[in-house]
Amino acid sequence: MMMSNSYFTITMVICPIFLISSWASICFELWPNFGIPLIAASLLGRLI
Repeated sequence: MMMSNSYFTITMVICPIFLISSWASICFELWPNFGIPLIAASLLGRLI
């Protein structure tokens, strides 16, 4: 029981870190294509 509990804790720690790092890499790859136009559109929408 103790071994499965520690395994569960390790999984709960590693999985979010892995997901966040994969999402960060995807966002950094897509940033030049989508990030700048989205920010420009949101800024223009607020000004208008």
